[in-house]
Amino acid sequence: MSLLLVLFDSILLITLLGLATAAVLSPEPRNAVMLFIAFGLWLSLVWARLGAPDVALAEAAIGAGIGGALMLAAARRSARRDSHRDIHRDNPRDVSCKDAQ
Repeated sequence: MSLLLVLFDSILLITLLGLATAAVLSPEPRNAVMLFIAFGLWLSLVWARLGAPDVALAEAAIGAGIGGALMLAAARRSARRDSHRDIHRDNPRDVSCKDAQ
């Protein structure tokens, strides 16, 4: 195995671990989802490097693509719901909200 390939594999591994750690420790849901998508795409590169192109394509399509889109939608919906609660917590007499009773 050449030195260049060992260096490339090391960079793949270190970056993959860094993305995973950053995604888990991110306090913002939207940033965590974006890091998760980057992690999935990077993991598909690792699978391709390991000689499993079918797994790499599945990881990119399902893991990063569909999973990331669903998590972004959930994070957006959660952020909207939280901002809606904050607005009505500040103004409890607002009758337009069914939670204001």
